[in-house]
Amino acid sequence: MRLVGVGGVIAYRALFNWTTPSIFVGTLLVGPLFQLFFFAYLGREFGVADDRFYIVGNAVLTAALACVYGGTMAVANERRFGTLGHVLLSPRSRTAIFLGRVLPYAGNGLLIAASTLTVAALLLGLRIPATALPGLLLALATAALACGFFGLTLGALGLRFRDVFLISNVAVALLLLFTGVNVPADSLPAGIRAVGAVLPITHAADAARRLAGGAPLGDVLPAIGLELAVGVGYAVLAAGLLTVFEAESRRRASLDTL
Repeated sequence: MRLVGVGGVIAYRALFNWTTPSIFVGTLLVGPLFQLFFFAYLGREFGVADDRFYIVGNAVLTAALACVYGGTMAVANERRFGTLGHVLLSPRSRTAIFLGRVLPYAGNGLLIAASTLTVAALLLGLRIPATALPGLLLALATAALACGFFGLTLGALGLRFRDVFLISNVAVALLLLFTGVNVPADSLPAGIRAVGAVLPITHAADAARRLAGGAPLGDVLPAIGLELAVGVGYAVLAAGLLTVFEAESRRRASLDTL
């Protein structure tokens, strides 16, 4: 537990590329608000859905920014800074080391999503029942955790591919387009809906919208459970890729190749 907890926090401080509070606030707290406002007003103009659809959906999506890129940096920046070899020489479990690194990014994503939802609801006049708040926090936390493991899966590719951040950029765009946060899922083609069902955010956004609309927590627990299952799936996939690519990188002597 100490390896997972303390090690994850130390790695977060060392590897996550925000250097000053102003950069953190501007990039991770203010930036997502403008994205949310853009889609909310665009939705008002075209009448595709109501404000709740865009505010809650995009608030959940904001967790992806820190979690996906953070999970990627948890592995890729070790290679970039030339310290990956030291980590892989450790006698401790690399699976525990890297999976533990997701937790600070998940907490960061939860903070960003909750902050974005609160500010947007106040400015755009969305009323959320007080009884829905515990369920919303659960949905946001599950989405942040799933996005963190999704990012770690992408970061594992950094042991094999050189430009892993290109993959991360594409992945974030896929989350924006395929998870139904800005276009109702019923309006998406069947193939896109199928892909979205195995991506993080999709089920958590659906659960959060229903909670904000007054649905009881018991009605949305299956959706939150699906989101958690997606996160566990990516955690297993990330652990497998890290093991396979570590062995392959050792064989090819390519651990620190940029």
